[in-house]
Amino acid sequence: MRRFTALRGATLTALALSTALTAAPARAHTARPLGIDHCTATACHFDVPPGTYDVTVRLGAATASATRITGETRRTLLPETAVPAGGHVTRSFTVDVRTPEGEPTGPDGSPGLDLALGGSAPALDAIRVTPAGHARRILLIGDSTVCDQPADPYSGWGQQLPQYLREGLSVANHADSGESTVTYLQDPRLWAAVRPLIRPGDLVLVQLAHNDKTTDEATYRANLETLVAGIRDRGGQPVLVTPVVRRWFNADGTLDNDTALLVNGLGVDHPAVIRSVAAAEDVPLIDLTAKTKQLVESLGPEASKALYLYNEKRDNTHTSVHGATVFAGLVRDELLARHLVPEGRVRV
Repeated sequence: MRRFTALRGATLTALALSTALTAAPARAHTARPLGIDHCTATACHFDVPPGTYDVTVRLGAATASATRITGETRRTLLPETAVPAGGHVTRSFTVDVRTPEGEPTGPDGSPGLDLALGGSAPALDAIRVTPAGHARRILLIGDSTVCDQPADPYSGWGQQLPQYLREGLSVANHADSGESTVTYLQDPRLWAAVRPLIRPGDLVLVQLAHNDKTTDEATYRANLETLVAGIRDRGGQPVLVTPVVRRWFNADGTLDNDTALLVNGLGVDHPAVIRSVAAAEDVPLIDLTAKTKQLVESLGPEASKALYLYNEKRDNTHTSVHGATVFAGLVRDELLARHLVPEGRVRV
């Protein structure tokens, strides 16, 4: 298998000797190296097949820089990283490349791995992309509050979770807009397609509730149990996640109402059922309802608008990039607190 080195400028000669930055192996029909030569000042494209890839970047320039890296369908892979003038830092992350590259029921997207370089002053000095050997994966099953949203200003928390993870731990986001536990199990592009992908040792986070508006309690409970059993049958570790709250305040500044706390029209208290199933099935629970309720109430009716799309869309359910990033941080904290991921693989 051929390996290629991609360097920019004479200053990188020493770097090549000390860090051996290489690029991912090309496809059989591609002879060109895959590396910095496949990057512009704002983007990179690597012609690689679907899979999991480790990416190592060297950031910095003669002037002060600040670089943020997103990839595929607007996933934040590296938060904005500041580097002083003349300095360089190396950062690594692992990324999931798949088709469709975003929502499972959405368009295929562009083939290969696409990275976008943003931030206030982006400066990519070198890059290495290699197939990930034994990276652990976090698979996500959820709805529009979790998924890789295709366009601004929307963002799901699963879309922002990768920026909190280091090389060796990736996110494969199979959440899809508009899905309930019923539709996720029924649509052949969803559960039937995701379940065979689960490998032993994978974490599989499940957050489905927002669209179970007409699902009775017995069905909702049975659907969660089906997902848990199917994940375990594949050797994965299920983690149940209660839904993020809706920004729907009472007059007294609390969120203690059915709309905010996801109690459907049949009186089914979704978070309560999820907690009950987690306890009965001995499944780890991330109580994102409780965490987001506490956060939104602490901010109050005005400041909490920035977490959602209230200012842009008068939307109190879907989150902004800022809100999704904050909520993803809560998930990161819970994964660490429950020892579901190793500390060394997580950015804090």
